[in-house]
Amino acid sequence: MSTQTLTPEVTWAQRSSSSEASKNYVFLTISAPDVSPSKVKLDLQASSLTFSGYSESKKTDYAVTLNFYADIDPSASKINHSSRVVEIKLQKKDLKEEYWPRLLKDKAKMHFLKTDFDKWVDEDEQDGAADEDLGMGMDGGAGMGGMDPSMMQGMMGGMGGAGGAGGMGGLDFSKLGGMGGPGGMDLSSMMGGMGGMGGMGGAGGEDDDDDDEMPDLEDAEDDKAEASSSSASKKIEEVE
Repeated sequence: MSTQTLTPEVTWAQRSSSSEASKNYVFLTISAPDVSPSKVKLDLQASSLTFSGYSESKKTDYAVTLNFYADIDPSASKINHSSRVVEIKLQKKDLKEEYWPRLLKDKAKMHFLKTDFDKWVDEDEQDGAADEDLGMGMDGGAGMGGMDPSMMQGMMGGMGGAGGAGGMGGLDFSKLGGMGGPGGMDLSSMMGGMGGMGGMGGAGGEDDDDDDEMPDLEDAEDDKAEASSSSASKKIEEVE
């Protein structure tokens, strides 16, 4: 089977702040199912991002380059890789209250780029919104737990490929294959460890039985009307 090359779907959301850097970011999600960390390369620069990865199960190469609307700070950005997606929290370089009008420098509409409505909030409503952070392994994959790129570079030591000071210069995830972090927590394992709590199921069963015996709302209204009519008839008989 020949290998095909696809542009992965990319979704994004953002927050902005003129005073707090931690609330001034872009949240990217690159959909790349079954691409292991050892098959991913990510080059994150101040003005762009280049992603590539290979899926063994799908025999597919994924590749995309994004040229940002404005500069970001690569050293303050974070990355999380699960079994289904690569999440990237890009720190905006300039503190501004206004949102970016779009993600990319080019105004042309890209078919693969979509708004992440699960994370998006309007600019005037963001003060009351919860801060979005990198996923905590809900896919069950061996994630990197939102690791700071500067920490990753430090752990890679003299491996090279760190590029210039302006970016992460072709970070190769194959060097990080064994770094399973909190981001890769397997929920199935957690549920397995709760096996001793099976006794709780009985209580749920009783509730289900009670729910099954509850009458429909319309039947309950009819019964109430009949009871009221019967009561009224008895009062009339007593008066007579």
